[in-house]
Amino acid sequence: MSPQELKAVLQSGLLSFPLTDFDSELNFAPKAYADRLEWLQPYGASALFAAGGTGEIFSLEPVEFSAVMKVALETCKGRTPIIAGAGGGTRLAIQYAQEAERLGAQGILLMPPYLTETSQEGLIAHVQAVCKSVKFGVIVYNRANCRLTPASLQVLADTCPNLIGFKDGVGDIEKFVSVRQTLGERFAYLGGLPTAELFAGAYKAMGCPVYSSAVFNFIPKTAMDFYNAHAANDTETCDRLIRDFFIPYIAIRNKGEGYAVSIVKAGATIIGHSAGPVRPPISDLKQAEYDELAALMAKLGPQ
Repeated sequence: MSPQELKAVLQSGLLSFPLTDFDSELNFAPKAYADRLEWLQPYGASALFAAGGTGEIFSLEPVEFSAVMKVALETCKGRTPIIAGAGGGTRLAIQYAQEAERLGAQGILLMPPYLTETSQEGLIAHVQAVCKSVKFGVIVYNRANCRLTPASLQVLADTCPNLIGFKDGVGDIEKFVSVRQTLGERFAYLGGLPTAELFAGAYKAMGCPVYSSAVFNFIPKTAMDFYNAHAANDTETCDRLIRDFFIPYIAIRNKGEGYAVSIVKAGATIIGHSAGPVRPPISDLKQAEYDELAALMAKLGPQ
């Protein structure tokens, strides 16, 4: 898949990040992961981000990253494009990107670097180095310590032809509008705030109609219902689901640090497709929170 073909895919429908399955000893569980991907296939996500944020890339070793990618690509081959996460410092991100390309992924989502503060010059050099190390499409994740200005993105657009996507996880309206107006149709724009459904309407109004859904991992029918209503400007359905599910869901998620991943793993367990526990340094939901989520999910009906 060429970078421009990937760009078209990104703009065509709902995106999601599959959970990474761990066993009780916190080892990667390939069979369970393949079963998860098979379960999600019929619901029709336009692309899946394997080993992404919800897939706990931050806790994976490079050898585990390769194993996750192999399972995802073998399971979804010919059906759903697979985009790999790639993160860490520049050399590690290049290693992830090149491994994903070698294995046959359709592109990468370039995660923020970790720990250190960054300058715009440093971020430009980081993204350029990763883009130049591969031929397939690259999406930059604007979040945490990777917050690119419109001017920096223009430099990257001019020097990295395979940089085709901008995923925003900051939520600064002024800056996003500036990026969108400066870069125009050069990039595919993706909403990337946690529980993106809550912000989907606002992002659509700013010229970003597509987002990635974490809840697709455990309520895929509801996730698709919301996306289809969003795409059809069915505000009544969107408002009802936001009011009845997403706002109380966020209230549970906000009870603990790192729960953006933990609550999704809890939801998968509740629905009967457990991905096992999360790895430290994040932690699983407490029992009372788990029970509250189960009661909320029950109101949605079968998935």
